Amino acid sequence: MKVRRRRGVAGAVCAVTALAVALLPATTAAGVPEPATTAAGVPEPATTAAGVPEPATTAAGVPEPGAVMTGVTAEVPQVLPTPREWRAEPGRFGLAPGARIVLGHADATTAADARRFAGELREVTGRNLAVVTARTGRPGDIVLRQDATAEGDLGDEGYRLRSGDRLTVTGATSTGVFYGTRTVLQFLRADGTAPAGATRDVPEYRERGVGVCACYIHISLDWFERLMRDMAHHKLNQLWIEAKVKSDVDPESAFWGYYTKDEVRRLVAMAERHHIELIPEINSPGHMDPYLENHPELQLKDKNGKASPSRLDITRPEAFTYYTSLVDEALEVWDTKAWHMGADEYMIGSAYPDFPQLQDYATEKFGAGATPDDAFADFVNRVGEHVRADGRTLRVWNDGLLGRNTVVPLDRDIAVEHWLGGGSTQKPSALLAEGRPVMNSAYALYLVRGGFTMNTRQLYDSGWTPLRFEGETLTTRPANLTGAKISLWPDNGAAETENEVEAKAFMPLRFIAQATWGGPRPSTSYEGFESLARSIGHAPGRSDTDRTPLPDGTYSLVAGDRHLGPTADAPGATVAFTSGDTSAWETTATPDGYYTLRSARTGLCLDANRGKRYLGAPLEPGAELTQETCDADKRTQRWQLTPRGGALTLTNAVSQLVLAADGADGTAVQAAPDTTAPTRVRAVPRD
Repeated sequence: MKVRRRRGVAGAVCAVTALAVALLPATTAAGVPEPATTAAGVPEPATTAAGVPEPATTAAGVPEPGAVMTGVTAEVPQVLPTPREWRAEPGRFGLAPGARIVLGHADATTAADARRFAGELREVTGRNLAVVTARTGRPGDIVLRQDATAEGDLGDEGYRLRSGDRLTVTGATSTGVFYGTRTVLQFLRADGTAPAGATRDVPEYRERGVGVCACYIHISLDWFERLMRDMAHHKLNQLWIEAKVKSDVDPESAFWGYYTKDEVRRLVAMAERHHIELIPEINSPGHMDPYLENHPELQLKDKNGKASPSRLDITRPEAFTYYTSLVDEALEVWDTKAWHMGADEYMIGSAYPDFPQLQDYATEKFGAGATPDDAFADFVNRVGEHVRADGRTLRVWNDGLLGRNTVVPLDRDIAVEHWLGGGSTQKPSALLAEGRPVMNSAYALYLVRGGFTMNTRQLYDSGWTPLRFEGETLTTRPANLTGAKISLWPDNGAAETENEVEAKAFMPLRFIAQATWGGPRPSTSYEGFESLARSIGHAPGRSDTDRTPLPDGTYSLVAGDRHLGPTADAPGATVAFTSGDTSAWETTATPDGYYTLRSARTGLCLDANRGKRYLGAPLEPGAELTQETCDADKRTQRWQLTPRGGALTLTNAVSQLVLAADGADGTAVQAAPDTTAPTRVRAVPRD
């Protein structure tokens, strides 16, 4: 976790101001972004090290599409992201009566994707298309072809699409074919037809992502499923997740906010289904309080002996052993090619001189010229060596890289995600010049609960691209600039529900998809871009967040013969399931898909108001639920009602803990759903 997120609340003063200056391109007097120029004012070509102009290629090294819109209409196709090129032809493709999805040579993944594609087409067009295997298609068919010999032309993710008397998608891989079907779905969404024409569509950047800090708090798997569907529909291919796996290696860290190993396996399966690469993170050596809270012996202590629960003491050998044991356990279930260790904000709110043992450690290990920055770089390198031994790569954030590690350089194979510019942090150009992979994860692309939210309109209207970092805009695209992502952070976990975050991310997600795929802008104005995005909407098959199984009304919530009700009339009174009670609750749906429950007797609302808080969210299992003064802005008073076997369960919208009856007196408490079954209630209407 990064306090840059808390910076969204407490420190956005300078960040938002700097955003308007640092991330806008140089412009002409008319406000048009200036091209890079030579000293003579001639546009600067990209060149090789020998000064020879470079051939245009994507970040993956695939020949660059022509990025042309030619033909009958020369209009940008109304899909997101737009194809890198489009050659329009007369007429339109339409599904014929008896149209089929014709599968040529294909692997098992493409065959499974084709079956899912048939279901998505049914939702989009109302037509039932059989999936058949054949060498050729008939007029009015959709033909899907997987041709490994096209990899040099299309790469791992590109595809060719030809729309005429039939619609043909060709990809070198299952992912390429899958992305082609996303374009087909968007083409057919309005009236079941597609413009005639052809494209060779290859992404400009190989990493096109979304980041979600499910750190401290827990975000539901249903939410992630909806996110991944929308990501895939817009050809986004990477999801970074900072999350705690419930540990068997360290049971002391297994307090709420975690994901069980079975839940992680479900996330992995979702990602595979949607052709998304997962990048998991356990942050270190800073922001480790979700793990170190119960390990004072591993916490870094300042010169006055005060322990810092968020900082791992990297001078202790057992600290490295502890962290890598968590990594190994987590990777057993994540099973990803890359690992993110965070490595950000180790000294946030403090400085190395406050911890003199770091200087002593660096001097002892590396000599008199070493600094605490060398000790930090060494810790990162050792984690990199650890994951590399298992065939994986390492990623870190950039803010800890200040160039003061003069003795221990950061290993060049460690990828850096650049989010913070200015000050003494290394510039993106310097990191790229080292030859390492660099991703643009700019603060301008952040969505912070209760804090800073990216200005999608400004970014679109200013022509933002991944070349524009915090504090520096590049003039050419290096091959090791991997791409960009938006990042979602829970600085104030109780300020917004996950459904509100999802709604807020609608346009940012589509913006980053368009910016990283690299096709021509679909509209000269943000209004036109948003209109297109809204008309395309969400991905087919996506569950609705408007989960309102009950009409607004007054109900008794009954478990067996016991009614849920307040134990007293005053604010702060607990609630419990009791026999002989006839309590009732006024249930009212909220705009974000939850309910508030107001006691018909006391006029107070059911609330998760007790227990230990993390990032403002009440996350302590066993904490009693209470009734409090109703407040429409208080998200802890919002409840998800989920139908289960003819009954309902209640989940708090902020904590994602379930309501359960505890003990003989039936006191209602928050409970972790993997350890305590939620209490099932019947909603009995009251006159």
